[in-house]
This record gives sequence, C-alpha cells and structure tokens, in this order.
Amino acid sequence: MEYPPAPRTTARWITTIAVAALAWVALYSHLTEIADALVAALGLSRATHFGEAVHFFLYDTPKVLLLLTGIVFLMGVVQTFFAPERTRALLSGRRLGVGNAMAASLGIVTPFCSCSAVPLFIGFLSAGVPLGVTFSFLIAAPMVNEVALALLFGLFGWKVAALYLGLGLLVAIVAGLVIGKLKMERHLEDWVRAIHAGEAAAHTGERLSWVQRFEAGRDHVREIVAKVWPYVLAGIALGAGIHGYVPEDFMASIMGRDAWWAVPAAVVLGVPMYTNAAGIIPIVEALIGKGAALGTVLAFMMAVIALSAPEMIILRKVLKPRLIATFAGVVASGILLVGYVFNLVL
Repeated sequence: MEYPPAPRTTARWITTIAVAALAWVALYSHLTEIADALVAALGLSRATHFGEAVHFFLYDTPKVLLLLTGIVFLMGVVQTFFAPERTRALLSGRRLGVGNAMAASLGIVTPFCSCSAVPLFIGFLSAGVPLGVTFSFLIAAPMVNEVALALLFGLFGWKVAALYLGLGLLVAIVAGLVIGKLKMERHLEDWVRAIHAGEAAAHTGERLSWVQRFEAGRDHVREIVAKVWPYVLAGIALGAGIHGYVPEDFMASIMGRDAWWAVPAAVVLGVPMYTNAAGIIPIVEALIGKGAALGTVLAFMMAVIALSAPEMIILRKVLKPRLIATFAGVVASGILLVGYVFNLVL
C-alpha cells in the first residue's frame, strides 16, 4: 500500500531543485569567465597553443556535464508522464520522415556542439523516441544552427547560408531515415536498449506523486551520468588538444586543390578535430582567404562539428561500434555530397 508523501518532503524537493537550478544557471552563464580565471591562475595564455587547449578543456567539460545532468534529470521526470510508446508515436510521425524532419528542425534551434548534443540524444532514447529520429537531431543540432547560419550570411551572403541550411537539413533527415530503416536498435549498448524499450520506466504513470517523479529524475541521472562522464572527459580532452593546434596552412594547401579527392580529404581532416559552429567559422574564413574552395571548406566544417572524434568517444558508451560506424558512414556520405554540390554550383 502506498502512502502520500508528507508535505515537508515535497517542499524540500522543490526547494532543492530551485536552488540547484539557480546554481546551474549561474555556473553555466559564467563558464567563459571561470575558464579564463583558471587559465590565468595556471600562468597560461590563450595566445599559446597549449593555453588555448587548456582553456577549451576547462570551458567545455563543465558545459557538457551540466547539460548532461540537467537534461537527463528533466527527461527522467518527463517520462513519468508519458509512456515510451506515446513519445515514440509523437516523433515517429504518421508519414515517412515527419519525425525526422521535426527532430532535425529542433536541432536548428538548439545551438549545441556535437558533444553537447549527446545528452539530449540520450534523453530522446530514454523517452522511447525512435533511433533514426534521434540521429536526425544528433546530426542537425551541431551541423545546422543559428550561429553558423548568421555567420555564413554575414560572410558569404544569403544564398550560401540558404544552401547550407537546406543541404544540412537534407543530410540530417536522410541520414536519420537510413539509420532508422536499417533497424539497428540491437546495436545500442544493453543499458541504453533497456531504457529505450521502457524497462527503466517502471514509474511511468499519471498517478505518481511529485516526489516520486523527482526521485525518478534523480535515479535517471545516477544511472546515465555515472556511466557516461568518463567518456565525456576523454572525448573533450582529445578535442581540446586538437583544438589548440589547428594547422590552417596545411589544410588550405589541400583544400585549395582542384582535384576530386580534395573534398574527401577535407572530411578526413575534419573528423579528428572538435569545436562548435562559432569556433569553426573563423577557421573557415581563414581557409577561404588562403584560396580553399568553398564547398571543400564547408565539407570540412560539417565534418568537424558533426563527426568529431570526441563525439564518437562519448557515443561509444551509448552505441556499439557497428552503429557508430554506420552513423559516421551515412553522415560522411551526406557531407561529401554537400561539398561537391557547393563546388559545382558556386
């Protein structure tokens, strides 16, 4: 027999969440200043490669962990209101691709880098959203967002920005559809597959108290964050090291060549690197200024922000190698198409 929780318990939960939310917002909004202060305290300068790499790590690590904790908690609470089947039906859509288009469009308005998009990707899976639909979001969120669009519009005009938007959405939607059609749910890690199937949603229902819903969110954080955080640290550490040492002259010498292999080479060069859309635009501008072809450079940019090696390291805790390889192959094919189309029409 279940007894209703005491009012003090509910009040204590609400107070704790309110304080935690305020602390979360305060910390998240000052990550740059905190990273600046820590770099200065270490006696480093962002003008050096090493100092920039350390700054990147000190900024991105808490950012991703904050997003992971906050989103996973919210999704844990939200899923107590909706059965996985209901959420799955909502984003699956009645017609082919509707859910993928919705998820990709959501990705445009969420200015996440590839690693920051992973927490919401996990949250979607835990809510029962189809695998292909979640991948449409995971691709679109870093690759096509308002920061990249605004900067491309300012640097190259509306035609380039519109073409980038359309082709980026096409890649996200089609890639998600392909992955969904391949029925690769068995290649999720076992603990994710259990959540995706609804086995971890034992508390789902509308008769639960708020205390039980909050406890479900807390348990969600313990279950997921505890498994993923070492991979977050490893992935961002790799990305920080590469971020501080971007060989622009070498890359421009390859991307400026009028050869069929320039676009694939740009994608291969982009995958090991890691930054967000705003961080890659100055590099794009520098490469263009050094004579690199626009389509080749944009293919490089898409590879950096949608297929980064740090993202793959984090995803490894969630996906089995075959699914990661399929994801990378499908997205890389779409990016190659974008690069060739841009070089052909511009």
